[in-house]
Amino acid sequence: MFEFFMTWLLTAIALLITAYVVPGMEIAGIQAALVATVILGIVNAVVKPILVFFTLPFTILTLGGFLLVVNAITFGLVGYFTPGVTIDGFLPAIIGSIVLSLVSGFLNRPLK
Repeated sequence: MFEFFMTWLLTAIALLITAYVVPGMEIAGIQAALVATVILGIVNAVVKPILVFFTLPFTILTLGGFLLVVNAITFGLVGYFTPGVTIDGFLPAIIGSIVLSLVSGFLNRPLK
């Protein structure tokens, strides 16, 4: 249970760092980041598998490159559904999803 809460907190911190680094992305505070982390988990668990399934031909055709678009769509949904989180377009969503993956992986490494 401790590892779950630490992962949640570190991912929220990674989201704040991502918002600081990526222009076009804003987070109002730590509360918005914590809520966005929960919504990101729900979107990744429910919506992303559906998107991956329906875009499978494009993903195969682009040798997996279309998954960046799928990640940007899920990241944009988090910005849409979370009050206090603003993502100003498709390019900040793509860059934000990449930066979040890198920062989150770096911060969560000691837990594994």
